Amino acid sequence: MLGAKRIADVGYRVFSGSMMVLTVYGGYLCAMRGYRYMQRQKELELAAQNQTYFIKP
Repeated sequence: MLGAKRIADVGYRVFSGSMMVLTVYGGYLCAMRGYRYMQRQKELELAAQNQTYFIKP
């Protein structure tokens, strides 16, 4: 029975480790998406300020 317990412990650790890696990777993806969103907003604001033509009402 000791062998089965050891196998179960190793399986649990591998599973827990993979979940931690996925969580960190998901956080990274979320942060990068937020960063790109903020950069895009800055670019759009700058483009709006530098616009040389006016829309006729």
